Amino acid sequence: MTGVALAEELLLLAYDDESGKATMPRISLDLGMAAAVLIELALAGRVAYAEGNLVVTDPTPTGEPHLDEVLGRMAADTPHTPSSWVQRLRHGLRDRILGELVAQGVVRDVDETELGFIHVHRYPTTDASVEADIRRRLAEALADGQLPDERTAALATLVAVLRMEPALGLTGDAARDAHTRLEEIAGGAGFSGTVGLDVSVVRPSVALVVTALGRAVDAALGKRP
Repeated sequence: MTGVALAEELLLLAYDDESGKATMPRISLDLGMAAAVLIELALAGRVAYAEGNLVVTDPTPTGEPHLDEVLGRMAADTPHTPSSWVQRLRHGLRDRILGELVAQGVVRDVDETELGFIHVHRYPTTDASVEADIRRRLAEALADGQLPDERTAALATLVAVLRMEPALGLTGDAARDAHTRLEEIAGGAGFSGTVGLDVSVVRPSVALVVTALGRAVDAALGKRP
């Protein structure tokens, strides 16, 4: 597996290019990135849903450090539900992925001190081409009316669940229209909604992770079901 991972794409959209700060609630972003890792592993054929849990079906490394760390952890652990894995994986994941993006030269780590002793890290963009490609793919998906490729559909699904339309520069009616289109993409790709238990294939596994993410975000933000 090569290129920018799904969780990295999500993080780049969520961070302001100049200030290097998150533009959305961090709990939502952390949950979203955990779901992105699980979705990526499902799309790569490494994990699948079986008997109520996500299980490793192929332990072969993907070549992406944070994905392989999670894959190894899942292989060594007892099976857990999609909801449980989303919660278990979110802790510390953002810092690991930011570290990978720094190592790749996509963002830089600005370590500042506030009040003389509090360290605050910002991650402004150094290579804008990576995020530009991500935004281009999403813009084409929003405008085209056709179902995009599987990875772009997965990213669009995460953006919809996390309500990240403002990160795309969209507000008001444009944001509402975009959200509707993003949900159409998710449904067309089979990545949204609760599915049945005949789930030996990839797409239902992704759908269950998406459902778990939506519930986790609502709970974290204090929203009613």
